Amino acid sequence: MDKRVGFVGIILEDRKVQAPLVNRVLGEYGEEIVARVGLPYKERHCSVITLVVDMTIDQMGALTGKLGSITGVTVKSALAKA
Repeated sequence: MDKRVGFVGIILEDRKVQAPLVNRVLGEYGEEIVARVGLPYKERHCSVITLVVDMTIDQMGALTGKLGSITGVTVKSALAKA
């Protein structure tokens, strides 16, 4: 299956609780992650992570599924059409 460029947006409601779990999942996909930016948004009491990825549709589904199963984590993603 062909790889595509895309992005993943991740919001953590409680960084201290969810960050270790999120980082464990992201470590599994380190070869496919092109860039990562993480920002603690103190005024809103959450943290935001943005990823640029180069992966297959199946890999994206697996990554976002694992992240989305973590309580307190919201995930949105998109891949380029080609």
